[in-house]
Amino acid sequence: MRILFYSLISSLIVLFALSATAQSKKCTLKVTNDATILHAWCWSFNTIKNNMKDIAAAGYTYVQTSPANTCFIGENGGKQIFGNGKWYYHYQPIDWKIGNYQLGTRDEFIAMCAAAKKYGIKILVDVLPNHTAFDTTAVTDDFNNAVGGHENLYHANGLNEITDYNDRYQCTTGAMGGLPDVNTENPDFQYYYMQYVNDLIACGADGFRYDTAKHIGLPSDPLDARSKQNDFWDVAMGRKPIKDITLMNKDSLFIYGEVLQDKNVKQDEYAEYFGMCASNYGHVIRTIISNRKTSVAEVSDWQHSVCPAKLTTWVESHDTYCNANESASLTDTQIRLGWTIITARQNGIPLFYSRPAGSTRENIWGNNVIGEKGNDEFKHPEVVAVNKFRKAMYGELETISTYNNGQVVIIERGNKGAAIINLSTNPICIEAKSVLPSGDYTDKVHNNKFVVKKGIIKATLNPECSYLIY
Repeated sequence: MRILFYSLISSLIVLFALSATAQSKKCTLKVTNDATILHAWCWSFNTIKNNMKDIAAAGYTYVQTSPANTCFIGENGGKQIFGNGKWYYHYQPIDWKIGNYQLGTRDEFIAMCAAAKKYGIKILVDVLPNHTAFDTTAVTDDFNNAVGGHENLYHANGLNEITDYNDRYQCTTGAMGGLPDVNTENPDFQYYYMQYVNDLIACGADGFRYDTAKHIGLPSDPLDARSKQNDFWDVAMGRKPIKDITLMNKDSLFIYGEVLQDKNVKQDEYAEYFGMCASNYGHVIRTIISNRKTSVAEVSDWQHSVCPAKLTTWVESHDTYCNANESASLTDTQIRLGWTIITARQNGIPLFYSRPAGSTRENIWGNNVIGEKGNDEFKHPEVVAVNKFRKAMYGELETISTYNNGQVVIIERGNKGAAIINLSTNPICIEAKSVLPSGDYTDKVHNNKFVVKKGIIKATLNPECSYLIY
């Protein structure tokens, strides 16, 4: 069993050498990843199935679904992303069975997974075992009975709101944003939940994203009064069985957790169980594309103590887009620039968040219908080109440089290829050092011409454009 469940990521090359990055002192390997994730946020199972051909053609490795379990029905079952219905209702579990009114049925989930397999795509499912709906009376009788009665469903501290997120007892046992905190250490809960997880796998799921993972306690964390031991992660990752159940296909799953970085977050200990999200690096990338300039240090520093091969990266997530609207003001063009940076790099596993169809900077909800496909940015030619570049650069280590006062970023992979990003709103003529062999190159999207001669690359870059040459 591999601790990080990365055996399905065919992109992992191990080149035994010491890491030079300060933020990854414990990482003793240099690796390259070539996987990419499409976050098909709010897409129904049928919508994902019907777009699988385009997803595969765009070069993605994984599709991440929104939560697939039975969820709270809000506003009389309205299906607007925001309004008469809410996207966050599918983040309010009321039972652990496949299918909900927003995304589709169990049979539709199975059909989606079958279509994914046909096109060589793997399915990740968003799961959130540590919360239920705000309305605790909405929890189903089956769920209550399975955990030994409603009185055994939550931590003793589970209805008390967290006031200090850096207090590990509060963080792992208290209510987050009003969402009641489930007693994930209750063996009856674990047994019921793991039946759901194994059913997802049996239906075709290839891995999971654990929502709010840092709110589930580690063995070293304080115990809740209703918990005998913090063993949820050992059970969930298949290290120990619960009754007669253990995690299916545990050696072939890809699992990562939403462990948002903050003070007193035990990210190294969480990383012993699953892959991590690089939330601070996402903030840096958004700063870079907002400022339209950067430095080598900014681009290269993963802002994380965990080995970068184990990190899931993004320019934006559904939380940065929806909650604080931190990233919603960024244009689609800026998102593509950031995507090219994180996807051209040798490490991290980049996740592309699919914004709502028809969304603009003035109307972030766009057509505002849950279940429909997001906008077409996931298959924009620049996005597709860097996805394919990433696969073509398998095994090639990166060299990062910046030019024109940080307005141009160049990420070379060995001497095989380069991603060139003009962050500015102006055309720029570059003369930059390059290890690419001398010759004439044409990029894969814009048919722009690049000339490399005696270690110097020359070209004119259009405003806010990304180029891939190899």
